[in-house]
Amino acid sequence: MKKICLLFLCILFTGSSWAQTSATGRWSTEKATAWYQKQPWLFGSNYNPASAINQLEMFQADSFDPATIDKELAWAEALGVNTARVYLHDLLWQDPQGFTKRLDQFLGICAKHKIRPMLVLFDSCWDPHPALGKQREPQAGIHNSGWMQSPGADALTDVSQYPRLEAYVKGVVGAFKNDPRILMWDLWNEPDNTNGNSYGKNHLNREPANKVAIVTRLLPDVYQWARSVNPVQPLSSGIWIFSKDRDMSKPENWTPMEKVQITYSDIITFHHYSDVESFERVVKELKTLNRPLICTEFMARGANSRFQTHLPVAKQYNVGMINWGFVVGKTQTHLPWDSWQNPYVNGREPAVWFHEILKPDGSPIDAEEVTAIKKATGKTK
Repeated sequence: MKKICLLFLCILFTGSSWAQTSATGRWSTEKATAWYQKQPWLFGSNYNPASAINQLEMFQADSFDPATIDKELAWAEALGVNTARVYLHDLLWQDPQGFTKRLDQFLGICAKHKIRPMLVLFDSCWDPHPALGKQREPQAGIHNSGWMQSPGADALTDVSQYPRLEAYVKGVVGAFKNDPRILMWDLWNEPDNTNGNSYGKNHLNREPANKVAIVTRLLPDVYQWARSVNPVQPLSSGIWIFSKDRDMSKPENWTPMEKVQITYSDIITFHHYSDVESFERVVKELKTLNRPLICTEFMARGANSRFQTHLPVAKQYNVGMINWGFVVGKTQTHLPWDSWQNPYVNGREPAVWFHEILKPDGSPIDAEEVTAIKKATGKTK
Protein backbone atom coordinates (compact mmCIF):
# COMPACT_ATOMS: atom_id res chain seq x y z
CA MET A 1 0.00 0.00 0.00
CA LYS A 2 1.15 3.46 -0.76
CA LYS A 3 2.57 5.26 2.24
CA ILE A 4 0.99 8.66 2.86
CA CYS A 5 3.35 11.33 3.99
CA LEU A 6 2.93 12.44 7.60
CA LEU A 7 3.10 16.06 6.46
CA PHE A 8 -0.37 15.74 4.94
CA LEU A 9 -2.05 13.62 7.59
CA CYS A 10 -3.76 16.51 9.34
CA ILE A 11 -5.18 17.71 6.02
CA LEU A 12 -6.40 14.24 5.19
CA PHE A 13 -8.03 13.83 8.58
CA THR A 14 -9.78 17.23 8.52
CA GLY A 15 -13.27 16.91 7.16
CA SER A 16 -12.93 13.18 6.67
CA SER A 17 -15.05 10.45 8.17
CA TRP A 18 -12.15 9.57 10.46
CA ALA A 19 -12.55 12.68 12.64
CA GLN A 20 -15.39 12.43 15.14
CA THR A 21 -16.47 15.22 17.46
CA SER A 22 -18.81 13.60 19.97
CA ALA A 23 -18.95 10.59 22.25
CA THR A 24 -22.10 9.21 20.60
CA GLY A 25 -23.40 6.12 22.30
CA ARG A 26 -21.45 6.45 25.52
CA TRP A 27 -23.13 4.77 28.44
CA SER A 28 -24.93 7.04 30.87
CA THR A 29 -23.50 7.40 34.34
CA GLU A 30 -26.46 5.42 35.65
CA LYS A 31 -25.88 2.53 33.24
CA ALA A 32 -22.15 2.43 33.99
CA THR A 33 -22.79 2.48 37.73
CA ALA A 34 -25.43 -0.25 37.50
CA TRP A 35 -23.07 -2.44 35.48
CA TYR A 36 -20.25 -2.02 38.00
CA GLN A 37 -22.51 -2.78 40.94
CA LYS A 38 -23.17 -6.21 39.42
CA GLN A 39 -19.47 -7.08 39.33
CA PRO A 40 -17.49 -8.60 42.18
CA TRP A 41 -14.56 -6.54 43.40
CA LEU A 42 -12.30 -6.93 40.39
CA PHE A 43 -8.77 -8.20 40.74
CA GLY A 44 -6.40 -9.75 38.21
CA SER A 45 -3.25 -9.39 36.17
CA ASN A 46 -2.23 -8.21 32.74
CA TYR A 47 -1.86 -11.69 31.36
CA ASN A 48 0.38 -13.23 28.74
CA PRO A 49 1.44 -16.88 29.15
CA ALA A 50 5.08 -17.41 30.12
CA SER A 51 5.58 -19.19 26.79
CA ALA A 52 4.72 -16.12 24.67
CA ILE A 53 6.88 -13.03 24.17
CA ASN A 54 4.00 -10.90 22.87
CA GLN A 55 0.39 -10.78 21.68
CA LEU A 56 1.17 -12.40 18.33
CA GLU A 57 2.97 -15.36 19.84
CA MET A 58 0.11 -15.79 22.29
CA PHE A 59 -2.59 -16.11 19.62
CA GLN A 60 -0.96 -17.24 16.37
CA ALA A 61 -1.86 -20.78 15.34
CA ASP A 62 1.68 -22.19 15.54
CA SER A 63 2.38 -20.86 19.02
CA PHE A 64 -1.03 -20.75 20.73
CA ASP A 65 -0.47 -22.70 23.96
CA PRO A 66 -3.77 -23.64 25.67
CA ALA A 67 -2.07 -26.14 28.00
CA THR A 68 0.14 -23.44 29.53
CA ILE A 69 -2.75 -20.99 29.68
CA ASP A 70 -4.92 -23.54 31.48
CA LYS A 71 -2.16 -24.32 33.98
CA GLU A 72 -1.41 -20.68 34.73
CA LEU A 73 -5.04 -19.59 35.00
CA ALA A 74 -5.61 -22.41 37.48
CA TRP A 75 -2.90 -20.78 39.60
CA ALA A 76 -4.71 -17.45 39.16
CA GLU A 77 -8.03 -18.94 40.23
CA ALA A 78 -6.39 -20.22 43.42
CA LEU A 79 -5.46 -16.63 44.29
CA GLY A 80 -9.01 -15.36 43.82
CA VAL A 81 -8.33 -13.73 40.45
CA ASN A 82 -11.59 -12.94 38.62
CA THR A 83 -10.37 -10.88 35.67
CA ALA A 84 -7.33 -10.47 33.44
CA ARG A 85 -6.24 -7.85 30.96
CA VAL A 86 -5.29 -9.55 27.69
CA TYR A 87 -3.84 -7.95 24.56
CA LEU A 88 -4.95 -8.75 21.03
CA HIS A 89 -3.36 -7.48 17.78
CA ASP A 90 -4.79 -6.14 14.53
CA LEU A 91 -2.52 -8.35 12.40
CA LEU A 92 -4.20 -11.43 13.85
CA TRP A 93 -7.35 -10.48 11.94
CA GLN A 94 -5.67 -11.50 8.67
CA ASP A 95 -6.95 -14.95 9.68
CA PRO A 96 -10.37 -14.00 11.11
CA GLN A 97 -11.73 -17.53 11.34
CA GLY A 98 -8.63 -19.01 12.96
CA PHE A 99 -8.11 -16.12 15.34
CA THR A 100 -11.78 -16.10 16.39
CA LYS A 101 -11.59 -19.83 17.06
CA ARG A 102 -8.47 -19.47 19.23
CA LEU A 103 -9.88 -16.49 21.10
CA ASP A 104 -13.07 -18.46 21.76
CA GLN A 105 -10.93 -21.33 23.09
CA PHE A 106 -9.03 -18.90 25.31
CA LEU A 107 -12.30 -17.49 26.67
CA GLY A 108 -13.43 -21.02 27.41
CA ILE A 109 -10.31 -21.64 29.49
CA CYS A 110 -10.90 -18.34 31.32
CA ALA A 111 -14.50 -19.30 32.06
CA LYS A 112 -13.34 -22.68 33.39
CA HIS A 113 -11.33 -20.75 35.99
CA LYS A 114 -14.04 -18.14 36.69
CA ILE A 115 -12.00 -15.34 35.07
CA ARG A 116 -13.64 -12.73 32.82
CA PRO A 117 -10.96 -10.90 30.84
CA MET A 118 -10.74 -7.34 29.62
CA LEU A 119 -9.56 -7.49 26.00
CA VAL A 120 -7.20 -4.81 24.64
CA LEU A 121 -7.52 -4.03 20.91
CA PHE A 122 -4.68 -1.57 20.23
CA ASP A 123 -1.43 -0.66 22.03
CA SER A 124 1.07 2.17 21.47
CA CYS A 125 3.84 0.58 23.54
CA TRP A 126 7.18 -0.94 22.53
CA ASP A 127 8.21 -2.10 19.04
CA PRO A 128 6.40 -0.14 16.28
CA HIS A 129 7.20 -2.65 13.52
CA PRO A 130 5.16 -5.80 14.19
CA ALA A 131 5.08 -8.71 11.78
CA LEU A 132 3.28 -12.02 11.71
CA GLY A 133 5.22 -15.28 11.80
CA LYS A 134 7.81 -16.60 14.19
CA GLN A 135 8.58 -13.99 16.80
CA ARG A 136 12.14 -13.18 17.86
CA GLU A 137 13.65 -14.57 21.02
CA PRO A 138 13.91 -12.30 24.10
CA GLN A 139 16.88 -9.95 24.25
CA ALA A 140 19.01 -10.95 27.20
CA GLY A 141 18.33 -8.94 30.34
CA ILE A 142 15.78 -6.51 28.83
CA HIS A 143 12.22 -5.79 30.00
CA ASN A 144 9.54 -6.58 27.38
CA SER A 145 12.04 -6.78 24.54
CA GLY A 146 9.65 -8.36 22.05
CA TRP A 147 6.31 -6.64 22.66
CA MET A 148 4.65 -5.18 19.55
CA GLN A 149 2.61 -2.06 18.95
CA SER A 150 -0.80 -2.38 17.35
CA PRO A 151 -1.22 -0.87 14.86
CA GLY A 152 2.41 -0.56 13.86
CA ALA A 153 3.94 2.66 12.58
CA ASP A 154 3.35 1.74 8.93
CA ALA A 155 -0.40 1.22 9.40
CA LEU A 156 -0.74 4.19 11.73
CA THR A 157 0.71 6.59 9.15
CA ASP A 158 -1.11 5.14 6.14
CA VAL A 159 -4.81 6.04 6.11
CA SER A 160 -5.42 3.57 3.31
CA GLN A 161 -4.95 0.86 5.97
CA TYR A 162 -7.62 2.31 8.27
CA PRO A 163 -10.44 0.27 6.67
CA ARG A 164 -8.43 -2.83 7.65
CA LEU A 165 -8.22 -1.56 11.24
CA GLU A 166 -11.93 -0.83 11.20
CA ALA A 167 -12.67 -4.34 9.97
CA TYR A 168 -10.57 -5.76 12.81
CA VAL A 169 -12.37 -3.75 15.50
CA LYS A 170 -15.84 -4.46 14.15
CA GLY A 171 -14.94 -8.07 13.46
CA VAL A 172 -13.54 -9.07 16.82
CA VAL A 173 -15.95 -6.99 18.93
CA GLY A 174 -18.85 -8.07 16.75
CA ALA A 175 -17.96 -11.73 17.10
CA PHE A 176 -18.09 -11.55 20.89
CA LYS A 177 -20.43 -8.58 21.45
CA ASN A 178 -22.90 -10.59 23.52
CA ASP A 179 -20.41 -12.92 25.18
CA PRO A 180 -20.77 -12.91 28.99
CA ARG A 181 -17.27 -14.37 29.31
CA ILE A 182 -15.79 -10.96 28.42
CA LEU A 183 -15.73 -8.27 31.11
CA MET A 184 -15.10 -5.26 28.86
CA TRP A 185 -13.07 -3.86 25.95
CA ASP A 186 -9.98 -1.68 26.43
CA LEU A 187 -9.72 -0.03 23.04
CA TRP A 188 -6.19 1.41 23.17
CA ASN A 189 -3.42 0.98 25.71
CA GLU A 190 -1.42 4.13 26.49
CA PRO A 191 -2.29 5.70 23.12
CA ASP A 192 0.01 8.69 23.61
CA ASN A 193 3.06 6.68 24.70
CA THR A 194 6.02 7.47 22.42
CA ASN A 195 8.37 4.98 24.11
CA GLY A 196 11.05 7.52 24.93
CA ASN A 197 12.64 5.16 27.44
CA SER A 198 13.15 2.38 24.90
CA TYR A 199 12.36 2.41 21.18
CA GLY A 200 11.65 6.14 20.99
CA LYS A 201 14.83 7.65 22.37
CA ASN A 202 17.25 4.91 21.38
CA HIS A 203 15.86 4.36 17.89
CA LEU A 204 14.79 7.76 16.60
CA ASN A 205 13.66 6.47 13.22
CA ARG A 206 11.19 3.96 14.70
CA GLU A 207 8.37 6.18 15.99
CA PRO A 208 6.25 8.46 13.74
CA ALA A 209 6.99 12.11 14.43
CA ASN A 210 3.28 12.99 14.73
CA LYS A 211 2.24 9.82 16.51
CA VAL A 212 0.28 11.43 19.35
CA ALA A 213 -1.63 13.74 17.00
CA ILE A 214 -2.46 10.85 14.69
CA VAL A 215 -3.75 8.60 17.47
CA THR A 216 -5.68 11.46 19.09
CA ARG A 217 -7.59 11.85 15.83
CA LEU A 218 -8.04 8.12 15.31
CA LEU A 219 -9.15 7.03 18.78
CA PRO A 220 -12.68 8.52 18.55
CA ASP A 221 -13.20 6.45 15.41
CA VAL A 222 -12.11 3.31 17.22
CA TYR A 223 -14.81 4.00 19.80
CA GLN A 224 -17.33 4.54 17.00
CA TRP A 225 -16.33 1.30 15.25
CA ALA A 226 -16.69 -0.67 18.46
CA ARG A 227 -20.02 0.93 19.40
CA SER A 228 -21.44 0.36 15.91
CA VAL A 229 -21.76 -3.40 16.58
CA ASN A 230 -23.63 -2.76 19.88
CA PRO A 231 -21.54 -4.73 22.38
CA VAL A 232 -23.11 -5.46 25.76
CA GLN A 233 -19.70 -4.92 27.39
CA PRO A 234 -18.46 -1.42 28.27
CA LEU A 235 -15.63 0.38 26.45
CA SER A 236 -12.63 2.22 27.86
CA SER A 237 -9.10 3.51 27.21
CA GLY A 238 -6.99 4.18 30.26
CA ILE A 239 -5.27 7.42 31.20
CA TRP A 240 -1.79 6.88 32.57
CA ILE A 241 0.17 10.11 33.16
CA PHE A 242 -0.31 11.69 36.59
CA SER A 243 1.41 14.43 38.55
CA LYS A 244 0.79 16.03 41.92
CA ASP A 245 0.84 19.36 40.07
CA ARG A 246 -2.01 18.38 37.72
CA ASP A 247 -5.40 17.84 39.33
CA MET A 248 -7.23 15.37 37.08
CA SER A 249 -10.61 16.33 38.52
CA LYS A 250 -10.39 19.51 36.44
CA PRO A 251 -11.03 19.11 32.69
CA GLU A 252 -8.85 22.11 31.90
CA ASN A 253 -5.86 19.99 32.97
CA TRP A 254 -6.57 17.19 30.51
CA THR A 255 -4.51 16.75 27.37
CA PRO A 256 -6.40 16.38 24.05
CA MET A 257 -5.84 12.63 24.24
CA GLU A 258 -7.13 12.44 27.81
CA LYS A 259 -10.23 14.39 26.81
CA VAL A 260 -11.02 11.68 24.27
CA GLN A 261 -10.27 8.86 26.70
CA ILE A 262 -12.29 10.30 29.57
CA THR A 263 -15.29 11.60 27.62
CA TYR A 264 -15.68 8.52 25.41
CA SER A 265 -15.13 5.80 28.03
CA ASP A 266 -18.05 4.09 29.74
CA ILE A 267 -15.82 3.05 32.65
CA ILE A 268 -12.80 5.13 33.69
CA THR A 269 -9.61 3.08 33.64
CA PHE A 270 -6.14 4.24 34.56
CA HIS A 271 -2.57 3.14 35.26
CA HIS A 272 -0.58 3.97 38.35
CA TYR A 273 3.00 3.03 39.20
CA SER A 274 3.85 4.98 42.32
CA ASP A 275 3.42 4.97 46.10
CA VAL A 276 0.12 4.52 47.88
CA GLU A 277 -0.21 8.19 48.88
CA SER A 278 -0.08 9.16 45.22
CA PHE A 279 -2.48 6.36 44.35
CA GLU A 280 -5.09 7.56 46.86
CA ARG A 281 -4.78 11.14 45.63
CA VAL A 282 -5.35 10.06 42.01
CA VAL A 283 -8.33 7.92 43.01
CA LYS A 284 -9.93 10.85 44.82
CA GLU A 285 -9.44 13.06 41.78
CA LEU A 286 -10.89 10.51 39.37
CA LYS A 287 -13.83 9.76 41.68
CA THR A 288 -15.14 13.25 40.88
CA LEU A 289 -15.85 12.05 37.32
CA ASN A 290 -18.74 9.98 38.76
CA ARG A 291 -17.83 6.83 36.86
CA PRO A 292 -16.66 3.42 38.10
CA LEU A 293 -12.86 3.16 38.33
CA ILE A 294 -10.56 0.27 37.43
CA CYS A 295 -6.78 0.57 37.74
CA THR A 296 -5.64 -1.56 34.80
CA GLU A 297 -1.91 -1.40 35.53
CA PHE A 298 -0.07 -1.19 38.86
CA MET A 299 2.48 -3.07 41.00
CA ALA A 300 6.07 -2.17 40.33
CA ARG A 301 8.06 -3.09 43.39
CA GLY A 302 10.90 -0.73 42.56
CA ALA A 303 8.45 2.17 42.31
CA ASN A 304 6.78 1.47 45.69
CA SER A 305 3.64 0.17 44.01
CA ARG A 306 2.75 -3.00 45.91
CA PHE A 307 -0.13 -5.31 46.70
CA GLN A 308 0.23 -4.93 50.47
CA THR A 309 -0.16 -1.14 50.36
CA HIS A 310 -2.46 -0.56 47.39
CA LEU A 311 -5.11 -3.28 47.60
CA PRO A 312 -6.60 -2.13 50.94
CA VAL A 313 -6.96 1.43 49.61
CA ALA A 314 -8.46 0.16 46.35
CA LYS A 315 -11.05 -1.86 48.25
CA GLN A 316 -11.84 1.13 50.45
CA TYR A 317 -12.73 3.19 47.35
CA ASN A 318 -14.15 0.23 45.37
CA VAL A 319 -11.53 0.50 42.63
CA GLY A 320 -10.85 -2.63 40.58
CA MET A 321 -7.16 -3.58 40.38
CA ILE A 322 -5.18 -5.30 37.62
CA ASN A 323 -1.44 -5.58 38.15
CA TRP A 324 1.17 -5.96 35.43
CA GLY A 325 2.34 -9.52 34.90
CA PHE A 326 1.47 -12.90 36.34
CA VAL A 327 4.12 -15.58 35.68
CA VAL A 328 7.76 -14.83 34.88
CA GLY A 329 8.40 -15.74 31.26
CA LYS A 330 9.53 -14.58 27.85
CA THR A 331 8.36 -10.98 28.34
CA GLN A 332 10.95 -10.62 31.13
CA THR A 333 8.92 -7.91 32.82
CA HIS A 334 10.29 -9.03 36.17
CA LEU A 335 13.22 -6.81 35.09
CA PRO A 336 12.99 -3.03 35.62
CA TRP A 337 12.34 -0.47 32.88
CA ASP A 338 15.94 0.75 33.14
CA SER A 339 17.11 -2.56 31.69
CA TRP A 340 16.75 -0.89 28.28
CA GLN A 341 19.71 1.31 29.17
CA ASN A 342 21.59 -1.21 31.29
CA PRO A 343 20.58 -4.83 30.60
CA TYR A 344 20.67 -7.32 33.44
CA VAL A 345 23.31 -9.67 32.03
CA ASN A 346 26.51 -11.37 33.17
CA GLY A 347 24.98 -12.41 36.46
CA ARG A 348 23.64 -8.97 37.37
CA GLU A 349 20.20 -9.18 38.99
CA PRO A 350 17.77 -6.44 40.08
CA ALA A 351 17.56 -5.77 43.79
CA VAL A 352 13.88 -6.71 43.62
CA TRP A 353 11.89 -8.19 40.77
CA PHE A 354 9.84 -5.45 39.14
CA HIS A 355 6.59 -7.14 38.02
CA GLU A 356 4.99 -10.61 38.11
CA ILE A 357 3.46 -12.58 40.97
CA LEU A 358 4.68 -16.13 40.35
CA LYS A 359 7.85 -17.92 39.32
CA PRO A 360 7.70 -20.33 36.34
CA ASP A 361 6.88 -23.25 38.63
CA GLY A 362 3.90 -21.43 40.12
CA SER A 363 5.53 -20.60 43.45
CA PRO A 364 5.25 -16.98 44.65
CA ILE A 365 7.98 -14.44 44.23
CA ASP A 366 6.96 -13.10 47.63
CA ALA A 367 4.75 -15.16 49.95
CA GLU A 368 3.59 -12.03 51.79
CA GLU A 369 2.21 -10.68 48.51
CA VAL A 370 0.14 -13.80 48.00
CA THR A 371 -1.20 -13.46 51.54
CA ALA A 372 -2.21 -9.86 50.80
CA ILE A 373 -3.86 -10.87 47.52
CA LYS A 374 -5.85 -13.69 49.12
CA LYS A 375 -6.94 -11.41 51.95
CA ALA A 376 -8.20 -8.85 49.44
CA THR A 377 -9.96 -11.41 47.24
CA GLY A 378 -11.35 -13.44 50.14
CA LYS A 379 -9.59 -16.56 48.88
CA THR A 380 -8.65 -18.04 52.23
CA LYS A 381 -7.75 -21.68 52.79
